Amino acid sequence: MGERYGALRRGLRMASVIAVALALMPAGAYASQLRLIGSQRLDPRLVELTFQTPALSSDTKARVLLPAGYGTSGKRRYPVLYLLHGSVDDYRSWTDKGDAEHLTAGLPLIVVMPNAGNGGFYSDWFNNGMGGPPEWETYHVRQLIPWIDAHYRTIASRRGRATAGLSMGGFGAMTYPARHPDEFVAAASFSGAVNTNELPPTGEADESTFDGGAPYATWGPRQTQEVRWRAHNPWDLAGNLRGLKLTIRTGNGQPGGPYGGGDPIEAYVHQASLDLHQKLAQLRIPNVWDDYGPGGHNWPYWQRDLRETLPTLMAAFAHPPRAPSPFTFQAVEPVYEVYGWRVSINRAALEWSRLEDASRSGFTLSGSGSALVATAPLYRAGHVYTVTVGKAVRRIAAGRHRRLRIAVPLGPANQFQEYTGGAVTKVFRTTVRIGQ
Repeated sequence: MGERYGALRRGLRMASVIAVALALMPAGAYASQLRLIGSQRLDPRLVELTFQTPALSSDTKARVLLPAGYGTSGKRRYPVLYLLHGSVDDYRSWTDKGDAEHLTAGLPLIVVMPNAGNGGFYSDWFNNGMGGPPEWETYHVRQLIPWIDAHYRTIASRRGRATAGLSMGGFGAMTYPARHPDEFVAAASFSGAVNTNELPPTGEADESTFDGGAPYATWGPRQTQEVRWRAHNPWDLAGNLRGLKLTIRTGNGQPGGPYGGGDPIEAYVHQASLDLHQKLAQLRIPNVWDDYGPGGHNWPYWQRDLRETLPTLMAAFAHPPRAPSPFTFQAVEPVYEVYGWRVSINRAALEWSRLEDASRSGFTLSGSGSALVATAPLYRAGHVYTVTVGKAVRRIAAGRHRRLRIAVPLGPANQFQEYTGGAVTKVFRTTVRIGQ
């Protein structure tokens, strides 16, 4: 038992080391690892791309729908919709089954449809502490998005990107913006598995085996790795979605509906979708909520969902909602970046940390251990600012990149991973005020 426990602790430490190393890698280094090895034009609008990346163990494909007249529209730039497929499907699904090409005809929009495995769940896999591959989040967010921006005339910022997806892809369409809210302006889930706390006990175990992985390879067994599950779960991350235009559509799985019903999968995603909608309402985060009643987990509904959602997405691109200011963001990772801020936490165990009310005048950080916070570039280079950390007053000069680097003590680091048996996770809060 002792040897097994020691091996588990070593595996968890290795996972933590890997996570920190990846977080410290410059964004450009990720993008440079993606290599295009094939391109085929399927019709005047549709291109199929083949990539290699160390984030995945084999070549991967994506389809790109270009707007009509893209080749003759000069320097015009377009917003991008990342349209995500569901479980046991692939990058071809939205064009072959979902009528995406017809539904987007005439829209000034680029649509990117990447592969995500049969059950990849839009995550970098835990793999019993050894990490990926597969690293779907790394590939999609840190590699594919920069590649698309570099090779097509996109609006290469938050205001020009949105996500939408069905089922497992609905999860992806919400978890990516919740984990990277500064990258997207809108998100839509169709029959999405957007609250994995509702997932049946065997659900994730089955999903990871669809791609040849071990049971629970995605985030680990929930009994010992619940914090990793919650770190990707849109319901737990709902507060991070403030400032995005959000759409949630679902049937309830009951018999009936124009395209059939009586589907237990749709009944599950209905509850998950309702959970997220209610959590957003509790947080006073607006969202388009479409509970259309009896209906099944099938393509005619998802085609309709996309058709009815596209005007909302195009309106968000035309009049993008402002990023929240001040903003609040929570994450489990020991290092994270959001809205130009960077938080690096020194602690012993994996647990939630929360950056609250971050703005030019200060912030509050919660968690345990100690942290180094690099602010967004909001200050005058070389100018010395009065910074109050808790009760301590410091004088800190802004660096040449107009950022302040602030050491933040929190409290004694918790020794056991949050949500594990016997863990008593204490949360400490330190408020920082930044004056002139």
